[in-house]
Amino acid sequence: MHTRALLALLAAAPAASAQDGYREPPPEIVEVLDAAPTPDVEVSPDGRWMLLVERPAMPSIAEVARPWVPLAGSRIDPALSMPHQVSFARGLVLKSIAEGTERRVPLPEGTRIGGVSWSPRGSRFAFTVATDSGTELWAQDMRELAPKRIVAGLNGVLGSAFEWFADGEGLVVKLVPPEREPAPVRPAAPRGPAVQESAGRATPLRTYQDLLKDAEDERLFDWHAHSRVALVELDANRVRAIGKAALHVAVEPSPDGVHLLVTRLERPYSYVLPWSRFPQTIEVWDLEGRVLATVVKRPLSDAIPMEGVPLGPRDVQWASSEPATLVWVEALDGGDPAAKAEHRDRWFRLPTPFSSAARPFLTLEWRARGLRFFANPEVFLATEYDRDRRWTRARIVRPATGESITVDDRNQNDRYADPGAFASTLGPLGTRIVRQDGEYLYRVGQGATDDGARPFLDRYSLQSRATERLWRCGEGVYETVTAIATSSAVRKPAIVTSHESPTEPPNFRLRDLETGALRALTSFPDPQPRLRTLQVEFVRFQRQDGVTLSGRLYLPRQREEGQRLPLFLWAYPNEFTDASTAGQVAGSPHRFVRVRGPSPILLALHGWAVLDEAAMPVVGDPETVNDTFLAQIAWNAEAAITALAQRGIVDPERCAVGGHSYGAFMTANLLAHTNLFRAGVARSGAYNRTLTPFGFQSERRTLWKAPRSYLELSPFLAAHQVDEPLLLIHGAKDDNTGTFPLQSERMFAAIQGNGGKARLVMLPEESHGYRARESVLHCVAETIEWLDAHVRDAPPRTERAPEPAPVEAASPTPSRPGGR
Repeated sequence: MHTRALLALLAAAPAASAQDGYREPPPEIVEVLDAAPTPDVEVSPDGRWMLLVERPAMPSIAEVARPWVPLAGSRIDPALSMPHQVSFARGLVLKSIAEGTERRVPLPEGTRIGGVSWSPRGSRFAFTVATDSGTELWAQDMRELAPKRIVAGLNGVLGSAFEWFADGEGLVVKLVPPEREPAPVRPAAPRGPAVQESAGRATPLRTYQDLLKDAEDERLFDWHAHSRVALVELDANRVRAIGKAALHVAVEPSPDGVHLLVTRLERPYSYVLPWSRFPQTIEVWDLEGRVLATVVKRPLSDAIPMEGVPLGPRDVQWASSEPATLVWVEALDGGDPAAKAEHRDRWFRLPTPFSSAARPFLTLEWRARGLRFFANPEVFLATEYDRDRRWTRARIVRPATGESITVDDRNQNDRYADPGAFASTLGPLGTRIVRQDGEYLYRVGQGATDDGARPFLDRYSLQSRATERLWRCGEGVYETVTAIATSSAVRKPAIVTSHESPTEPPNFRLRDLETGALRALTSFPDPQPRLRTLQVEFVRFQRQDGVTLSGRLYLPRQREEGQRLPLFLWAYPNEFTDASTAGQVAGSPHRFVRVRGPSPILLALHGWAVLDEAAMPVVGDPETVNDTFLAQIAWNAEAAITALAQRGIVDPERCAVGGHSYGAFMTANLLAHTNLFRAGVARSGAYNRTLTPFGFQSERRTLWKAPRSYLELSPFLAAHQVDEPLLLIHGAKDDNTGTFPLQSERMFAAIQGNGGKARLVMLPEESHGYRARESVLHCVAETIEWLDAHVRDAPPRTERAPEPAPVEAASPTPSRPGGR
């Protein structure tokens, strides 16, 4: 880099915009974004009710800017004693599935509804309400007409603030300690320096944000996170506190309702890790708050290998098939996925009264990914994962007899071979178990195909191990199973589905697969009818090495045949181990188009061709796949432009590229290393990989093991090659791992210092995604104005840009003794 450019880079600061205040895009786009969304739907566990949760389109910037405190990797709302939340539901409607009748849940005007949760048996539901003085818990008994306020002062700073007992007759809650004194105040003058010290062992860490900084932060974290456990008896309208105030993370009742599994944090804290990796103690309590057993005292998790797991018991949980039995898994390979090991994990079992040693019952070749339970407590569904091959396997096992049935065994990216997930049901103890009718289990899947997803419901026989297809989504629509309402061994089930098509908004139906009867459950109208003016097409094409690519193309309805439009390509890179899975089609071309937030689709309403969800695969060995990242994203982008240009749809000389997060990183690299695009839009990205030295995305190597790859993949270091205009947008309070706002600020300074053209927009109070109405509208307005000026209305290039040559693939540089 020239000395003058370097000096300019070091001195550069983001230039202030000549225009102050928020801006808005054209009115037709504002209309789309302001439309109230279709309600969320929660089906009760017993399949009898639908709860419609009504939400506003977008919160205001005033709501997003409500005060919060950054501590230990969390953003705490000090007024609510909850994680910072900006959008709340505003209404609840109950709908009977059998009768089709509706009734609105009566609530005071202006109620702000947080989390909603059905009781295990579906006889009640509970929800949190945000007030000026804190967070309250309300509950609705389905036998009654109105909900009741149960308790005030919930504390959900660490994990959920409440959990149901399995019988649905009570809850366990975490409350703000009534004896809590006023919050500690940071002294006007510091009491001393903040000190960290390395202990001489390897501790590879991702770049977390909002961490503790000093002893004052520690005291404040203690104050906010301490909670008192209490038991709620709903029929008796009684709340009883138990135990002492502590840093409670989770309090989970046993299926028999006699014990509590309690997880709490301990000191010492860390200034480089979030609270989820602080020391933890996991105990079993009785309902008086007495400790019956200590399962594990886990130290600070600061030395976990990359992509590894902690030593000792993890995933400690109640077995949902037994009254009071704990299960957990422990690593056999030191928690290190790179270590050679015949077996990596082992499951253990500890029944009540928790006084004996835990017994191992299942040893796994690969890393445990989950354990599900059947009504028979001796049978399990165990899932495991092979990191080296990115392979998943699921087995139904009976450890006592050694029986094992493999029910899933495939590349985790192989959508076409996905047999679906086993459906669950309410077990005899009031807990969720795998749904079983006699010899039959049920599998619900997406049914990915070359023509798009066709969701299905299958019935699997444990005796014959044969699969019978009970239902499959029809052609030209997208319909997926939401719940199994009823089922038996002698009758095909009745299912609740969500049905949509390109012209029909999502609505729920009740399908009786035995009789073929079909009944509509909802009739939500089209919330954004202006989007129906767009032409939507699912397109497929190939890149130069034969990998099949796809995307969803949006065109303005008024486009004339043969008219070439400017193109906005929006993508997000994904890694694959082989070309066959990389070329598989994701999603369905028959979805109903809806937008939330600053979607690129909105540009199609402004006269652009938009290729959204453009496939951006990077194929290779998981250990070294990023060594060919630059070449492969160039091939993907070139293939998309060529395919649409050959059809006469887009003008290859007027193309722009954009992406969010890792897609922003992709965007900056495409501008730096190709001449395919006239401009780019990069939102909330990371551009200097030396600032994420212990891995990023799926990168398994550190900066010191693969320096050449890290450096060549950093568009910040190639800023002098970014000769197309780049719009950088970033939330000023981005808390996502790796994407500090500094990344966009320094990228802008680098382009500016090297004489390139860029614009930096820092959205006040916004995080990784943009939520406030003002921010969303401004983001869309900036995008449209930037792309119109620099692509759509830009004069032709003085000479046609040459087709991009394949980018030379980086090869790993081996580490040498003493470093480089």
